[in-house]
Amino acid sequence: MTETPPRITQAVPPDLAEVEAIVEAAYRPYVARMGMLPGPMRDDYAAHIAAGQLRLLRDAEGVAGLLVLIPEEGHMLLDNVAIAPRAQGRGYGRRLLEFAEDEAQRQGFAVIRLYTHVSMTENIAIYGRRGYVETHRAEVAGLHRVYMEKRLG
Repeated sequence: MTETPPRITQAVPPDLAEVEAIVEAAYRPYVARMGMLPGPMRDDYAAHIAAGQLRLLRDAEGVAGLLVLIPEEGHMLLDNVAIAPRAQGRGYGRRLLEFAEDEAQRQGFAVIRLYTHVSMTENIAIYGRRGYVETHRAEVAGLHRVYMEKRLG
């Protein structure tokens, strides 16, 4: 028996409950560290789905991760990448980041940007290893963010 390889698909409205469950599970551990809900836990995922901005990584067990990509003026915004706790450590995050970068280039962008909370040091390190560089820090809606970007191509 061969295992079904993971695939990335466009999210559709019936996926909403699974999307919200993954976001909850992936970001809940940061609540105590930050002292507030992380930005991704505040997002409207139904709106992201309706706008065609949300992709899902599915493996043999179902939805294993998600990616929110938003085309903006002059760059692609990687708004969120989250992996279900059951699927962490399988390279799915790397696969979603590669997809995001490829999709940004496919849509004609030479730059991909993201931001993360200053307390999410593990994520900052991951992005740095993937070639993202910090551009600045700012506070938005009480969230202290680190902004990063990567030149593509």
